[in-house]
Amino acid sequence: MTANPSTTALLAWLTPALTALLLYGLGQGLVKRWIGEVSPARFCLYYVFATSLVNFGFFFSHTHPSLLAPDGHQFLGTGVLAYLFDGLAWILYFQSIAAGPVAIVGTLSAAYPALTVLFARLFLHEQLAPVQYLAVALVISGCAGLAYSPSSTDAAAASRRWIPLSLLALLCWGTSNTLIKYSYTFPNASDPSLAMCSSIGGALSLGVFGLIRGRKGPHTVKAWLHSFIPMGMMAGGSLGLIIAARYGPISIVSPLIGAYPVVTLFYAALVLKERISRLQYAWIASIVIGILLCSAFAQS
Repeated sequence: MTANPSTTALLAWLTPALTALLLYGLGQGLVKRWIGEVSPARFCLYYVFATSLVNFGFFFSHTHPSLLAPDGHQFLGTGVLAYLFDGLAWILYFQSIAAGPVAIVGTLSAAYPALTVLFARLFLHEQLAPVQYLAVALVISGCAGLAYSPSSTDAAAASRRWIPLSLLALLCWGTSNTLIKYSYTFPNASDPSLAMCSSIGGALSLGVFGLIRGRKGPHTVKAWLHSFIPMGMMAGGSLGLIIAARYGPISIVSPLIGAYPVVTLFYAALVLKERISRLQYAWIASIVIGILLCSAFAQS
């Protein structure tokens, strides 16, 4: 039998998109499962290593302008600054996921498209579709709902340190993505060059933090595997996103992969046995719907 060309074209982007969806969601769940054995700093170190393998491969396999060209300095500086914020966000994320429920922390971390849309409107003067205002409101209300957890005991209050950490990570990711958008307004902007900026910014933030703080703890093969496997899965998710975005409609690819918190939610409930209230599930649903709307209409 001869494969239908339309089916082949569909599978060319749908397969890597679904693979990225699963890798992001399960990788996030495995971080939570093993973070008691491996410090957040170790995860930071291996994440920047794993993503750099993907970035270097993408950079050297595609044509690109010189990073050191005089008229490309603004792009280079803005790109590196964007990924310094991205690295800071990951540091905060790994610390928050160690202290909080991954189903909630993971959903908050994925809510950055709403802040990106809002920041792009405020600072880059991009025009929003009417439904995007609704999407931003859904995400912000969901974040506020998850962050509000009244308690009368000091122990419970101490356990909620993941809330400011995850919200600060969300703010950093929104800032990072806005700067990434802004970097494309400068000469010599290109996807491969931005991938290299990602590795430079990651090395200066995640790499430095990982080297300073990640040397503590056991350096066994088991600890190494528990660090590298989820980070490799997330790097594989990034590669899947690149492939899917190249061959498929970004208006579908972006919201589809952006729904990875749903995978983490099922993993947290079935494997980690996290207890999430019905109200928290409602706030999570509000954020996921807002993410999907933001991503879908950002491309239209």
